[in-house]
Amino acid sequence: MEQAWTKRNRPERLERRIEFDDYEATRVFLERLNELSESSNRFPDISFGRTYVNLTLRSEEDDTPIGAADESFAAAVDALLD
Repeated sequence: MEQAWTKRNRPERLERRIEFDDYEATRVFLERLNELSESSNRFPDISFGRTYVNLTLRSEEDDTPIGAADESFAAAVDALLD
């Protein structure tokens, strides 16, 4: 089952792992994520394999806590899965 975003400290960040049934679903999600990132100028750290994507989202400002803009971007990423 998919996990929600997890908030981590030192440095403060949001993390999420998303599992997919096959490579095609992973690829489609990554393309949608690219479009979202380009349009919002937000670029999370991404690692992925054939059937999963790991995302790490840090605040846009160095050494600042996760804020409303970060939570909003995380929600927009979640919406890509619908």
